[in-house]
Amino acid sequence: MIAIDHVLLSDQILKEQFVCDLSKCKGACCVDGDAGAPLEKSELKEIDKVFEHVLPYLDTTSKSEIDRQGRYVYDKEYGWVTPTINSKVCVYGIIDKEGIVKCGIEQAYLDGKIKWKKPLSCHLFPIIVKKSNDGISEFANYEPREDNCKAACVLGKKLKVPVYEFLKEPLVRKFGHKFYDSLDATAKHLKK
Repeated sequence: MIAIDHVLLSDQILKEQFVCDLSKCKGACCVDGDAGAPLEKSELKEIDKVFEHVLPYLDTTSKSEIDRQGRYVYDKEYGWVTPTINSKVCVYGIIDKEGIVKCGIEQAYLDGKIKWKKPLSCHLFPIIVKKSNDGISEFANYEPREDNCKAACVLGKKLKVPVYEFLKEPLVRKFGHKFYDSLDATAKHLKK
């Protein structure tokens, strides 16, 4: 474990290599899981704020599920999460012409319709961050899905890209530039 500020990070975040290979996994992280994407409480307001701009990207099944379940739901184990369709694909998932599930929220962001990219838990995946019982410390673990992320692990090794470098943008978004610089310095020190 590595400690930076109030965050304990698993060593694998620095040592393992990972680069998403959507052509192989087809966006399985938007489909496979025990619940929808975990949401921070502040993200509920973000979803409400961007919802009307994201709605045109969604298919009729997603729209029906949102009408039935709501824009977000509370799960006893995970807290606030995005709703899913039949306990599988996230309601904000959209399927492109190659059959890859992508985020409708992120597509609205990329098209310049909104300024919020997507839920932080999605952006950080396969790093999963959980708060400690005291509510102060946080634990960041590298948790790729064994089957779904196999191609990303292979591509990461081929390109020699550590997990923390691949996920620089969401790590900065979550913890800030100073934190990321400390993480990068730690990784470089450990390589020596």
